[in-house]
Amino acid sequence: MYLNVVQHRHRELGVPGKFLAEFELYLMLSIARLGGEAYGAAIRREIEERTGRPVSVGAMYLTLSRLGDKGMVTFSVSDPQPTKGGRARKYYDLTAAGREAMQHSVGMLHRMTEGVPLMTEREKGA
Repeated sequence: MYLNVVQHRHRELGVPGKFLAEFELYLMLSIARLGGEAYGAAIRREIEERTGRPVSVGAMYLTLSRLGDKGMVTFSVSDPQPTKGGRARKYYDLTAAGREAMQHSVGMLHRMTEGVPLMTEREKGA
């Protein structure tokens, strides 16, 4: 029931599909940052280095698949890497709808944090 109310409200606001979960946003920001080099291991490394949190490979690929189903990302498969036993890489890119949803979510987050002291004076001096 609650989900239907939220989905209905989103349609009223004219933003169906523009709301992203935190991890979806991390994935999409990583894809945008990495550009043409956005493949699984690089995306995972980017998130782990920037957030300091571990990323489960399974959760990452499941979420990338879900973003693909939503029309937020596309992928292409490379030729196998030119090393012994080299495997093909799946490279991800944002669609126009994905880039719009990412920008929308970042904008909302920015507006929500305006005027909020995110660090205490003591933390700033550390």
